[in-house]
Amino acid sequence: MSGRTLSESDSKELLSRFGVPFAPERVVATADEAAAAAAELGFPVVVKLNGDAIAHKTERGLVKLGLADADAVLAASTALVGAATDADGEVGLLVAPMLRGNRELIAGLSTDPQFGMTVLLGVGGILAEALADVSVRPVPITAIDAADMIDGLATQALLGEFRGEPAVDREALTSVLLGLSAAAEATPELVSADLNPLIVVDGRPIAVDALVEMVDAVDAVDAVDALDAVEVVEADGPTVIVDGRETVAPLEPEPGERPGPAAGGRPTPSPAAFRALFEPKGVVVAGASSHPGKFGFVSLHNLLAAGYEGAVGATNRERAEVLGIQTVVDIAELPDDTYDLIFVCTPASVNPDLLRAAAAKGITAAFVTSAGYGEAGPEGVVAQAELVALCDELGILLAGPNGQGVVSTPSKLCAQIVAPYPPAGAIGVASQSGNFVSSFQNYAVQTGVGISRAVSAGNAAAVGVADYLDFYAHDPATAVGLAYVEGVPDGRSFLGRMASVAAVKPLVLVKGGATAGGQRAAASHTGSLATDDRVFDGACRQAGITRAATVEEAFEAAATFATQPLPKGPKVVVMTTAGGWGVVTADAITRSDLELAELPDDLLAAIDQKLPPRWSRNNPVDLAGGETRDTIPEVLELIASHPEIDAVIQLGVGIQANQARLMRHGPFYPDHGLERIVAYHERQDARFAHAAAEISDATGKPILLATELAVTDPANAAPAAVRATGRLCYPSANRAVTALAHAWSRAQWLQARGLA
Repeated sequence: MSGRTLSESDSKELLSRFGVPFAPERVVATADEAAAAAAELGFPVVVKLNGDAIAHKTERGLVKLGLADADAVLAASTALVGAATDADGEVGLLVAPMLRGNRELIAGLSTDPQFGMTVLLGVGGILAEALADVSVRPVPITAIDAADMIDGLATQALLGEFRGEPAVDREALTSVLLGLSAAAEATPELVSADLNPLIVVDGRPIAVDALVEMVDAVDAVDAVDALDAVEVVEADGPTVIVDGRETVAPLEPEPGERPGPAAGGRPTPSPAAFRALFEPKGVVVAGASSHPGKFGFVSLHNLLAAGYEGAVGATNRERAEVLGIQTVVDIAELPDDTYDLIFVCTPASVNPDLLRAAAAKGITAAFVTSAGYGEAGPEGVVAQAELVALCDELGILLAGPNGQGVVSTPSKLCAQIVAPYPPAGAIGVASQSGNFVSSFQNYAVQTGVGISRAVSAGNAAAVGVADYLDFYAHDPATAVGLAYVEGVPDGRSFLGRMASVAAVKPLVLVKGGATAGGQRAAASHTGSLATDDRVFDGACRQAGITRAATVEEAFEAAATFATQPLPKGPKVVVMTTAGGWGVVTADAITRSDLELAELPDDLLAAIDQKLPPRWSRNNPVDLAGGETRDTIPEVLELIASHPEIDAVIQLGVGIQANQARLMRHGPFYPDHGLERIVAYHERQDARFAHAAAEISDATGKPILLATELAVTDPANAAPAAVRATGRLCYPSANRAVTALAHAWSRAQWLQARGLA
């Protein structure tokens, strides 16, 4: 869609209706009028050529700065008018006071292909492109979103006191962003708007230039005049009333609100349909095989090996007995109303008849592993559409096709064509890639932090990641959703639905295609292009989604949500048995949104009673080798119980058990008293891990234990005991800090919206 650009004066007129601040200025027709206007405004002034067809004034030299007297204005104005071309159409002159400030910001609106209209804030001036320090949110935004955008800029030093000037007025800057959002909501014809620069004058941002682009069909003057019917009122942020109708609806729904139709207009599957998928009374494996290398064998094996206790049936063209199950050739031979899930490992060509027979037996959910559908070219796309239509007709929930499988530990269900089967837990996984379902399950096996449900969406022909996550939000077995996505065809619909999930439970997301190279890979893998990463990141923050940079980080964030209480504030104490570990952890905290807490005097005095004088007497709390049998849990309880401390990261667990391991496997064990001391060391480290969990439960505060032994020696008594408590033993202090920072961000999001 082509667009037309409003003149600078009309652009400012439009945006000023929504509270965007501009310097006083005059639009005139002649050089003499410009000189008179300059005298009225006060020197020095800026004079610009003004017109609807003039967009790049600076590049063309159509801006004259710092004009100190009337003669300078006359000369500059005459030169500007003379520089106009026929292509510029009707032109005039714009005269404005010359504002000076040491800081420049940039703000505006742009239309994103996935999320629609978005608001942008960034560092402006000559640093804009070099730093690329921007925050972006989809429209509409609230005052909370605007404040979060400001806090999200990396160059926060520019917003504070600067070269003798006051700090930027954040309320005024918030008003600018809310005004832009309101303008976008009230003006559907608006394509983009640029305020570049916003000059900070005495702490307040003032726009000295504006450029608004509208769709071609709208006359520029009519667009401005139409705003006479617009009334702007204040609520949590501006709510725009057009012709008596409120046009701003928040992206975030009410807590617990169920979303409407899925993206693409398909209805959201019912809870009963999902129960058939995740908690079936019986499962039929279609295409069971006696060959151990085929999916038809592996899926039946995994189902039985995981201990599924419902009815199990299977089809096989030769009626072979497979793993003790007598197969049948035709589903019609199986009893009625015994099964409600069919796991399909048959070729695509036979699936329509198979599903019709399954529906006749009362089956209401199908997981289709078969390939040859939407990923296989035009013919596959047609076959996939026919498969969706058939399942809709039959009343069958269609998972896949081209998917890996489904796991549901409350039902002991492992219907998938790969390993592993994870331990039971409270993390619900949904992924556009089956590989990452396996990755998350492997991490669950490694860490002991378990999974409730896990499903690969495959081609997501009928049921997508958003549908599964919505089910998890209302699933008693699931405490946190964990997802991997690549393409998001309808970003606004997806994020709107995910906001309803995040209002109920934590939702962690890792997205492929965040870089140009990743976007190309994602496109070739799923046929859908990733959106601009900054827009996606801003939309996630707005919707309350925890976005992780890596798969490991995503799992650890989800595991933290599933097993630790949220912090009520950012103040963290690091407790360590060795100084170096504490130093690097303090550095990581300082780089995050968390705070390294200053130890209150009463806490210092209390710890003094437990440790020798050589302890650090600071945060990190370095025990300096002064611990006795009970010191670690006692000091930990003192710290965690203090009202001014919000969270603890504990380092050094497993040291004693690590020495015990060397003794146990050395040439002198069990003589020389080694058997006794080995048992003591291992018992102590296990005791410390259990004490941390008990103190966390008692205080309601997160206590994160970190040691590389979690991965280098998982059998060490400390990480083994952490796993036994159901919590995650973090493989490094940095990763513990990252996970805790995600928890604090979640807590802040809930607090800001009154949901905590």
